[in-house]
Amino acid sequence: MRLDFSMMKPPQLSIEERKAALLKAAEARKIRSEFKLQVKNRQIRWHAAFESTEEAILKMRIKELLESIPSFGSTRAENILDQIGISRSRRIKGIGIRQKNELLKILERR
Repeated sequence: MRLDFSMMKPPQLSIEERKAALLKAAEARKIRSEFKLQVKNRQIRWHAAFESTEEAILKMRIKELLESIPSFGSTRAENILDQIGISRSRRIKGIGIRQKNELLKILERR
């Protein structure tokens, strides 16, 4: 028997489970937002994200992290990602060692 995954539905959540998921997502967005603001205000270095143990930080997209660096916009972040060969949708915890080292090398002065 062959399964047709294109027709699978997402799990049905109870109202309580949905509320808990929404609260967890809101908390994660808040943590990421605060981290990016600290990077923007130069209170912490951008590469601290790689040492973080916070799940919300590790699930942040690398492009978002780069855009939080002062004087970095979307175009500059995308150019660096393309240069290294990192997908624009890649998250911090999903980056390889070679890609991480290349990123650190390119941005070591920031």
